[in-house]
Parts: sequence; C-alpha cells; structure tokens
Amino acid sequence: MNGKQLKNSILQWAIQGKLVPQDPNDEPASVLLERIRTEKAKLVKEKKIKKDKNESIIYRGEDNSYYEKFLATGEVKCIDEEIPFEIPKGWEWCRFSAIYRLLTDGTHKTPKYTESGVPFISVKDMSSGKLSFSNTKCISEEEHKILSARCCPEYGDLLISKVGTTGIPLIIDTDKEFSIFVSLALIKFFPNYIDSKFLIHLINSPLIQEQVKRDTRGVGNKNWILTAISNTLLAIPPLVEQKRIVSKIEEIMPIADKYEKSQEILDRLNAEIFDKLKKSVLQEAIQGKLVPQIVNEGTARELLEQIKTEKEKLVKDGKFKKSALSDSVIYKGDDNKYFEKIGKTITDITDEIPFEIPATWQWVRLDDICSYIQRGKSPKYSSIKKYPVIAQKCNQWAGFCIDKAQFIDPNSLPSYAEERLLQDGDLMWNSTGLGTLGRMAIYKSALNPYELAVADSHVTVIRPLKAYVLSQYLYYYFASDTVQSVIEDKSAGSTKQKELSTTTVKNYLVPIPPYREQQRIVEKIKTVTSIM
Repeated sequence: MNGKQLKNSILQWAIQGKLVPQDPNDEPASVLLERIRTEKAKLVKEKKIKKDKNESIIYRGEDNSYYEKFLATGEVKCIDEEIPFEIPKGWEWCRFSAIYRLLTDGTHKTPKYTESGVPFISVKDMSSGKLSFSNTKCISEEEHKILSARCCPEYGDLLISKVGTTGIPLIIDTDKEFSIFVSLALIKFFPNYIDSKFLIHLINSPLIQEQVKRDTRGVGNKNWILTAISNTLLAIPPLVEQKRIVSKIEEIMPIADKYEKSQEILDRLNAEIFDKLKKSVLQEAIQGKLVPQIVNEGTARELLEQIKTEKEKLVKDGKFKKSALSDSVIYKGDDNKYFEKIGKTITDITDEIPFEIPATWQWVRLDDICSYIQRGKSPKYSSIKKYPVIAQKCNQWAGFCIDKAQFIDPNSLPSYAEERLLQDGDLMWNSTGLGTLGRMAIYKSALNPYELAVADSHVTVIRPLKAYVLSQYLYYYFASDTVQSVIEDKSAGSTKQKELSTTTVKNYLVPIPPYREQQRIVEKIKTVTSIM
C-alpha cells in the first residue's frame, strides 16, 4: 500500500464510521438535517434563497431497503443501488443539496483583465488545496461588483474545482475580496451544523471522489456540472462525531505523511536498484561473463567467415552491392594491443576497445554483420491510416509502439525502395536530438496491424544478418552502459541537436560471440530480469 492508498483508506474508514467510536448520547444526524431544512425554509420565506425543487429525505424502510422521498411531489423511489456501504446508527445519507443554502459557479465569460484590482481566481490558484493570490489575474472593481452580485465568495464558504482537475475542495480562510471563474463552484453551507474540516475530508474521500469521476462530463476538459454536485451522495454523522473524526484524522495524517515519504524513498531506491542491477546484468552479458563459453559451439571467427561467405554469395546473386563486402579484420597482437587490418593497412585501435572479451568472441564493425544500415526517409504525411511511419516516439526502452505513429501519403509509397520497408527483427535506433538520442527498439510486425511500415529520417534502421546475429543480442549491447554512457560523445552537431551519423553507426564496434552463445545470453538476460 502506497501513501496515497493509505490516506484514502483512512478517509474511507472515517466516512464509514470506523475511525472513531460512536457515542449513543450524540444528537443524531437526522436531527441535524431537520434543523438545516428548517433553516432553509426560513430563508426561503424571507426570500433570501430559492426553494429547492428537488429537496429530498433518504431513509431506510421496514424492508431494510433505502428510499428517497422528494418533498415537493411526495414521490418515493428505491435507491439501494446507489448506497455503497452501511453507516452506523445515528448517521444519515443525504444529497449534497441537503446541507447547503447556495450552490453556484463563477462567471462563464472571460472578463477583461487588468494589471491591478480584484483577484480573479481559477483552478490553478487552489490546485494545492490552499488559496493562492501570488500569480492570480485581476479584474476591475466595477466588473467585480457585477460578478459578485451573482457569486460572492466569503470567509468560511466552500470552493470546489469543477472543470479540469475536478473535485478539489477548499474552505475560504480570508476576508479578501475576489471573484471566481466558471471552473470553480461556490457552496455556502451551514457551518453550525456541518464542520468545515470534516466536509473537506468527506469530499476528499473515495466516496465523493468516485462520484466526481463517474459524474464528470467531457473528453478533454472534464466538467463536474452543478446538478451533479448537488446530487452527490453524502454520509453525515452527528456534529460532535464529525469533530471527533477531524481530531483523529489530524492526529494520524502526519504519520501517514511520514509513511508516504518513506514509501516514495523506498520506491525510488527499488527503481534505482533494479536499474543498476539490469545495467550490471547487461554489462556482464556483453563481456562474456553471464553465461559460460562452450567449446563445441565454435568461435566468432568461424561465424564471421560464414557471414563473409554469405555476403559474397549475395553480391554474386546481385542482391548486395560489392561495396557491402569488407575485408576488415580485428585482432589482438602479441603485445596485447588491438589492431584492425583493412587490405594492407593495419591500424592500432586499442583506444577504441572498451573491454576484454573471451577468446572465442570477436570484435567486429557493425556494418560487417548487417545487410542494411540506413537512416529512414523524410515522409510526406497523410491523414490516411494505411502506411505508418516509425518515428523516435515509437521507439521506447519499454518496447516498440505503433500507436504513436503518423502515416505517409499512400501515393508516395513507390518512392520507397523495398529495402526501406521494415522487416521483423530490424533494430530502430533514434539518431537525433537530446533525450531521445540512442533509444532503441526492435520492429515486430505482429505489433503492426497495418500492411507495412517505414522509418522517418530521425531513425536509423539496422538489419543484421539474422541467421548469424540475433537482433535481441545487439539490442542488449546497444542498451548497455558501454554504448549509452558515451552516446553523446559519439554524436555530432550542436548541444541541442546531437546526431548519430550513418557512418558512425556502421563503424560501431560490437563484441560478437558464437551464435548459440548469443541465444543463451538472450535467454539468460530475460530470465534474470524477469525476477528482479
């Protein structure tokens, strides 16, 4: 249970009558509600408020069902389905409208703002649960007088956010004059019968917040309309028990706050430990320390010879250009230095080698083990959802996500060579921009409900020769600290727009084990990380 869940549980116990004991000597809530009705009737008679046409009383019948009787019409209906739990003797269910004398909201028109004047409050000015005047907009005194004739917030009134971040309650604790926007509801209740602090806890409880969530309207900017607020179901205890509940909550909430902070620290430590463990596992894996080497699985040198033979065959068949062939050979000399031989030229590349690898492994340039490495193409976008374009936002460490893709103009598809169409197992490497640079995902056609997909110009497509090199193994290598910790150093460009060139990607050094060992490494990483 996290801190928020604990606080919700405390509030739930409170409004179910389980936080403090009931006292049979307490004046029951039914008397309290009757006094409010009497007070409201007097105000109606004095023409200070309008009569509530939907005024009702909720009671329990002899059949143990709950009923709501509407006083204006005498209509009675069963509301068993609305009652979420049983409440103690002496408590009462009622609608929100039963405990206030006025419910209204702020102006529905955007006022003319002034540099100084009367503060004009919106949701952002009370989102913390406290009223703030530090960054509020202002309106003129004249406009405030017009608005206050309809809606006049006063000390002790209740404000509730009703648009956007709905259901935030606040008791006004200032005599300062201000006006409110339509995003806020103003409630003038009866503080002699309802404890203001209890009311705040009640509104913050799951009982009310679940109704807020259920009754808000709209898709983007949610709106908890006034009729829904007035119809909200409340559980009301006797007034003295309200005060005991508030006292108990104030006693235990600081403990819940400490628990929440401790839980946040623990969660952060757990996340950091998991991240460090995963990085450690990947590092062990790519250095040949995660699984043992097995002699009869051959060597990476033999694997590279097979790849060379395969590439020569593809060139002969016209499927590869001759430039795809490379005579690069990386080896360790007797002096423990690393050299790369290309033709007759031998270069000391010891400084490029990040760590030692087993004798059966081989350092190799990425281009030598791939059939295709190329940036995607700048697309001509279309609203026609037929051919998705994989952009950087589609490639997350959590995996490949087609949902975030845009689409190319179907008429532009013929301009894409066949090799540009993504294939299962292709690595998609984000190659521009800070924050996204170096992030990688593996393309999986099973996650693409469309006919095909292409990459945009910010993504480098890496297509290994999959019969010899596992995409998942390469993914783990490029996800490791060895690559990610220096990704910006390997990139070029300005501070704000770093870029991995295709040449840089092709020349990346990769430690390659025999094929069967690649499989065992991938299986081991999946097993180990699944139990972290």
